[in-house]
Amino acid sequence: MTDTDPTYLIFGQLRREFLITPNRKVITDQPGGCLLYAAEGANLWLKDEQQVGLVARVGEDYPRAWLDDFARRGYLTDGIKVLPSEIDLRYFRAYTDLRTYHHDDPVGHFAKLGLTMPKTLLGYRPPAMPKSIKDLTPTSLRQSDIPKSFLHARGAHVCNMDFLSHTLIPAALRQAGVQFVSLDPGPYMHKENWEEIKSMVIGLTAFLPSEEELKQLFLAKPGSLREMVEEVGSWGVQVVVVKRAWQGQIVYDANTRRAYEVPAYPSKMVDPTGAGDVFAGGFLAGLALTGSPIQAALYGNVAASFAVEGSGVFYTQDALPGLQQARLESLQDSIREI
Repeated sequence: MTDTDPTYLIFGQLRREFLITPNRKVITDQPGGCLLYAAEGANLWLKDEQQVGLVARVGEDYPRAWLDDFARRGYLTDGIKVLPSEIDLRYFRAYTDLRTYHHDDPVGHFAKLGLTMPKTLLGYRPPAMPKSIKDLTPTSLRQSDIPKSFLHARGAHVCNMDFLSHTLIPAALRQAGVQFVSLDPGPYMHKENWEEIKSMVIGLTAFLPSEEELKQLFLAKPGSLREMVEEVGSWGVQVVVVKRAWQGQIVYDANTRRAYEVPAYPSKMVDPTGAGDVFAGGFLAGLALTGSPIQAALYGNVAASFAVEGSGVFYTQDALPGLQQARLESLQDSIREI
């Protein structure tokens, strides 16, 4: 690794976010997307001179000033490929409470607040899923999208994306010798794709589905969460982490066949947008720093605890120095084996 090589890589999507937060704050056309949220989670635990490399695809209409800002914040942006066409990366989310949100009808949601919908949201449609899990999308990642210098990274996380990106990217990282590779599954988590998902997770260090995604996959084979994580652990992935929002996580270590319940840090939640991605980035950094999946979950929880206390993808950068270590220590005695 050279002085300019990233320590961690994050693969994912960039978005132009339009949010109505749970406390009715309106955020209009700000940088977001799983890529940045996960990167912020890892960034919280960087040591001196360490950096995070970003890999994504955007259209020529994506604000160049934002890309410049990411670099000023210390991110390596050589892996962000600007395509010679426009790509609609708008993303709308309106909360009705802390646990409920909607992606559609922005006109109606702004009207409820007595506001006119921003012109930049005209013609908005929620992002559509590929018709087939084997379809490429404009933002699907290819092995050729990874700068060669990025392949010296110690760890990588692949965010919620399409199935082909999730098949191609981890394979390329393993071939390059990247030590830790984690993955957050996409909208293909259905029982019809059982065999494809079994093949996809082989060789991953950590697989991070939400509880809802895991239950959707196991719809034809209902059982307890413990039985589900044991099954996934038998497919060739070292660690299965079930994300349960404010309930924390279930962490299953396939090497020891032991499972643990890890609680979320008791933050005062303001805006949960991106919390799962921030957790994943913190988890990756924690795994690289400690080698322990249980400790890694605590690192992820602490990172997410900062993210939910405010709004905006870079909110975690306002955390007071040393506070993350204090929160980490406060969670140590709350882990429970199940």
